[in-house]
Amino acid sequence: MKLKLPSWALLAIALGLGVLIQVAIQLELLTAYLALILSYACIMILSSLGLSIIYGFTGQFSLGHAAFMGLGAYSGAVFTHYVGSSDGTVAPWAFLLALIVGGLFAALVAYLVGLPILRLSSDYLGIATLGFGIIVRVVLENSDKVIPITSGARGMTGIDQPAMIFLWAFVILLLAVIVARNLRFSSVGRACFSIREDEIAANLMGIDVVRYKTIAFVLGCFFAGVAGVLYAHTYVFLHPMSFDFLKSFDPLLIVVLGGLGSLSGTVVAGAGWVAILEGLRMLLSGELAQYLEWRYVIYPVVLIIMMLLRPQGIFGTREFGFLTPKEVETPQPVLEDRVVTDGAHS
Repeated sequence: MKLKLPSWALLAIALGLGVLIQVAIQLELLTAYLALILSYACIMILSSLGLSIIYGFTGQFSLGHAAFMGLGAYSGAVFTHYVGSSDGTVAPWAFLLALIVGGLFAALVAYLVGLPILRLSSDYLGIATLGFGIIVRVVLENSDKVIPITSGARGMTGIDQPAMIFLWAFVILLLAVIVARNLRFSSVGRACFSIREDEIAANLMGIDVVRYKTIAFVLGCFFAGVAGVLYAHTYVFLHPMSFDFLKSFDPLLIVVLGGLGSLSGTVVAGAGWVAILEGLRMLLSGELAQYLEWRYVIYPVVLIIMMLLRPQGIFGTREFGFLTPKEVETPQPVLEDRVVTDGAHS
């Protein structure tokens, strides 16, 4: 007999784990570098969950995800610069508002951009979002002409950090997983998956394709904007090149390796991606530092091997049991077989 914990118990365990890690960071049982890596892992998974909703759920091939993350990062950093910062720290209420501002700003831009380009499909959408990502980078490089504190191409410094930044990132990631999971198994999620499988057939079945693609695109970019705010206040430095279109391949790689449409795969692949990235950084140190950039060769090699051996990704479309809603079993009425012979029932 399997022992299956209720969802609230699993959530409580996850929260407890996050609190324990934060306590270990506060007591300096974990180094500042390791704490930074753990926060970065949460940020990358959060951003990848957003792209999973866009690409994994509805099949929209977007190459501008990093641009929306950059919009959230800069808007959140500018907000906390003027609101709620004192003595080098950000008040919790101000940081919470910054998360909302950054997410909503990225979502608003995604909606405005999505109005014309979401009618495109396949490679055309990818090219359009690629162009948008380049535009955002150029705008950020010249943003000091409008907002001097961003310092334009030199990068924005002097960003204050809230207390317990890892716990912030961890809790927000949990909330994002819950939202994405509920969307995944809702009627909206099923409509998005039908669009991914066959957009023409979904349209013929009466599904408003543009509407559902817009919902997925805006929500995914909202996740990216929130991840950007966390990134800005974790590293306390922003540069336009940190959100170049090439950075959009990182969450794309995570989503593909984890499995299109699988939230579990995205979480596992995101954590593994960061672990490999930083593990190789530590291994290729000292005398081997000259080979540090070779770690970027591993990603395409891993992707090629995965596409050959398991093209559906690590999880395919499957989810962990605790992310799958409990099926409601309804008893079916038992119908007795009746044999009709010569007009009589027996």
